[in-house]
Amino acid sequence: MANRGPSYGLSREVQEKIEQKYDAELESKLVNWIIVQCGEQIEHPPPGRQHFQTWLMDGTLLCKLINSLHPKGNEPIAKISESKMAFKQMEQISQFLKAAEIYGVRTTDIFQTVDLWEGKDMAAVQRTLMALGSLAVTKDDGCYKGDPSWFHRKAQQNRRGFSEEQLRQGQNVIGLQMGSNKGASQSGMTGYGMPRQII
Repeated sequence: MANRGPSYGLSREVQEKIEQKYDAELESKLVNWIIVQCGEQIEHPPPGRQHFQTWLMDGTLLCKLINSLHPKGNEPIAKISESKMAFKQMEQISQFLKAAEIYGVRTTDIFQTVDLWEGKDMAAVQRTLMALGSLAVTKDDGCYKGDPSWFHRKAQQNRRGFSEEQLRQGQNVIGLQMGSNKGASQSGMTGYGMPRQII
């Protein structure tokens, strides 16, 4: 973590709100998935946001994770460094983020490198990993390992094709939003501003 002192005032309140979004139950699910997906002897971290951050902070696990979602020989990150140098680790995190975006994770679901590196927003890290898992389950290309029920499947495109005959029939129908009122009228209504007459 960077050498920052404690935050005060509004900064403190904002940081506390961000920290409240962190889900400990989701952390456990993500840790299990990463260990199963990478398929190596990876040590299970102790529970807690701080340990989860330390576990992922060097970027090696994230790079192994994104590589494991691709077929052998087609991995997006060719060289994973075990370096302890800060800039190398941050570079690996950003490589993971680029590869995740190419894989199909929406830009709005991707965390910033400092969110993980400085532990600023670990909930955003969880959100990115959840989006990645959901996408991997949805693709169903044989690269996903683990329980499919851990993630929700994303909605698939459902294109509809209409024949010329069906399109011609649709031109004869007047939808309610186009002005058809099915015989309703304004008879018996009073003008605006007039009191209602009760007899």
